[in-house]
Amino acid sequence: MAAPDHTTSEPDEIRAEAKGTAQVPLSVLDLVTVGAGRTATDALRTSVSLSRLAESRGFHRYWVAEHHSMPGVASTSPAVILAHLAAHTTRIRLGSGGVMLPNHAPLVIAEQFGTLEAMAPGRIDLGLGRAPGTDGATAAALRRTDRLNEGADDFPEQLAELTRFLDDDFPPGHRYARIHAVPGPIQATSPGGVQSPHRPPIWLLGSSGFSARLAGTLGLPFAFAHHFSAQNTVPALDLYRESFRPSAVLDSPYALIGVSALATDDEKEARRQIMAAALNMVRLRTGRPGLVPTPEEAEAYEFSPMEREFVDSWNSNVIHGTADEVRSGLDDLQKRTGADELMLTANAHSGDVRLRSYELIADAYQLPTAAETQAGEPQA
Repeated sequence: MAAPDHTTSEPDEIRAEAKGTAQVPLSVLDLVTVGAGRTATDALRTSVSLSRLAESRGFHRYWVAEHHSMPGVASTSPAVILAHLAAHTTRIRLGSGGVMLPNHAPLVIAEQFGTLEAMAPGRIDLGLGRAPGTDGATAAALRRTDRLNEGADDFPEQLAELTRFLDDDFPPGHRYARIHAVPGPIQATSPGGVQSPHRPPIWLLGSSGFSARLAGTLGLPFAFAHHFSAQNTVPALDLYRESFRPSAVLDSPYALIGVSALATDDEKEARRQIMAAALNMVRLRTGRPGLVPTPEEAEAYEFSPMEREFVDSWNSNVIHGTADEVRSGLDDLQKRTGADELMLTANAHSGDVRLRSYELIADAYQLPTAAETQAGEPQA
């Protein structure tokens, strides 16, 4: 079966238009963070509220990331969360930022995201990473093997297999030629079958040069994790653009970057909030993962000199302050990197603080109001 032609849907499924006064499209990365004194249920309710806010204010896409064995991050199952969010939204693109491909059989991912596509036609992105999204012991439990390097090394082959399952185009004689991901293209060949015109576009995610080069070589869109690998952002984006080869998916490079950004009503409060998130990272990096602490706990915590050095380095890459300060920082970062899209992640103990941050940023960029967005929707 011939692979579907994705070129006609590129402007809708990959490229986006900037809104308001933003230089590039703005999107949301949700880590589904769980604060101390809160439950995973609370965090997921915040995600629903945040996805609806993002949709109503003109953010382009909303991604969730796969993490494991981290008490403060409730996004172990992106496909499940995305299905939930799809039921509470109608227009915003939803996707994984990302699914860690070596943790899963490609057929399973193709089935999960084919199902999501059937739930929310034309709104699903499939972002893929090659890291485990956790520590080595947890990765071994996920993959049922201690030979973890093999999964990362086999990433290009796993990606090719997943792509063929999504397109249902294994060549004759291939051991998987008679296996089909459902929902998927095979349904169009059944009597009375009608094929959806959409297929989740694949994005490659990374924090180093490997995925940048691979995405460029394959002509795929690329998402870089600037929020935890800022020193590699410009080199990786340069490598992606230098390696890029036009494909049926893209005729020119398209790269977004994930950015930690938190806006509050005054700069002092922003500092309080990001210190709590930084303390959470200190604990994670020292093998003590937990719930996101409160700002009060962070204020009372006595950082060691080494921890203080880490916190200062970490917070230097978090764009924070008032809405105007955050807007200025985001604009400067976009100019420096040439990113085609900015995907913002707001890490804080409180869901209300996170929601307020996106409202302030939307206002700073004069993104559409909820009323304007609703008025612009086609009537049933």
